[in-house]
Amino acid sequence: MSISRILIANRGEIALRIHRAAHEMGIETVAVHSTADADAMHVRLADHAICIGPPPAKDSYLNVAAIISAAEISHADAIHPGYGFLSENAQFAEIVEAHDIIWIGPKPEHIRTMGDKVEAKRTAGALGLPLVPGSDGAVSDPKVAAKIADKVGYPVIIKAASGGGGRGMKVCDSPDQLDTLMKQAGNEAKAAFGDDTVYIEKYLGNPRHIEFQVFGDGNGNAIHLGERDCSLQRRHQKVLEEATSPVITPEERQRMGGIVSKAMADMGYRGAGTIEFLWENGEFYFIEMNTRLQVEHPVTEMITGVDLVREQIRVADGRPLSVQQDEIEFKGHAIECRINAEDPWTFAPSPGLVTAYHAPGGMHVRVDSGLYAGYRIPPYYDSMIAKLIVYGRTREGCIMRLKRALEEMVVDGVKTSIPLHCALLEEPDILNGDYSIKWLEDWMAKRGA
Repeated sequence: MSISRILIANRGEIALRIHRAAHEMGIETVAVHSTADADAMHVRLADHAICIGPPPAKDSYLNVAAIISAAEISHADAIHPGYGFLSENAQFAEIVEAHDIIWIGPKPEHIRTMGDKVEAKRTAGALGLPLVPGSDGAVSDPKVAAKIADKVGYPVIIKAASGGGGRGMKVCDSPDQLDTLMKQAGNEAKAAFGDDTVYIEKYLGNPRHIEFQVFGDGNGNAIHLGERDCSLQRRHQKVLEEATSPVITPEERQRMGGIVSKAMADMGYRGAGTIEFLWENGEFYFIEMNTRLQVEHPVTEMITGVDLVREQIRVADGRPLSVQQDEIEFKGHAIECRINAEDPWTFAPSPGLVTAYHAPGGMHVRVDSGLYAGYRIPPYYDSMIAKLIVYGRTREGCIMRLKRALEEMVVDGVKTSIPLHCALLEEPDILNGDYSIKWLEDWMAKRGA
């Protein structure tokens, strides 16, 4: 292998995840960090550590010049961006490659194409992926928008072409709201992403969020590793994910898996990617593609036995996929709970000193986290502090093991979302797998949260 030292351009549990995969492959790691993360676990464990700036992300983890400089002075062969920050920044990928450093990620042109939601939808349609009815591209003229909305039928959803996280998205129930909501969505998108471009889609009444993990070698070969159900969401942010989905049949998995893997092969896609769909009444509708590793990738690893980060490194190094489609088996069930440092009911961030920490253990229990007693959770970044991933031979067995693991988990000194997860696992709808992307917010509203 030509890669001997990887700079990890990220922080937290994903930086630690990449470090562990690299070390298991005999590869050295370089941790970059802000001054706020000097005591982080991945910084402590990496072979080399370089401070790249003050706490604000724009001055550190988004500081391209500082990261490239760190790679050069540490003689890193490759850069792994993790997820978030610069992971889907095509320009950053191009700069990395221009400096003769291996980019552990998709080709820059694919990042750029799929990062623009309008272009992504157009490309997905050309590749044979099923689309949500709506505009063929960006819409700015209210009269054109009105015709499209009338054709697909209200309600419709207005979406920002750039960005995500629910910003620049507005649901429109009637024609008299359309013009106002288009302007609001455009203004939100402009403020958040610097781009006021919007498009229109049919608003599905009660869908589930189903996504397929794909992997390509960049040379026209691609596979899928099944689906994940990420329907438990609040404000478009995932809370709990599971694989396989309780509602997808083996026949549907094989059919849609074949469609997405063929699309990635035809595209010449390289590395890990996730194709996200809304699913309703047996029909899939493409919404977007994430050209990076996902937060919820461990549930796929648990049911397939494939190390996705290891595979990313191999493919970036020019090696073929280590597993073929007919070798992938979907065994058992896995669920991931995102553990955030926040109030479990108001979701207000709760940074601060971790006075005690105990990770649950036992058979088929995995915790991805950089927490330790005495660690001070900084207030500058995403509130996710751990991921609890549990596997079982059956979904029922997995849930029982997850309940037990949540009871064992201790994070003292800050508020966490552990009580929320415990409460969710008492709900009949969750136990039965009968929920949609609207379920959690409706449930929270009923609780008065």
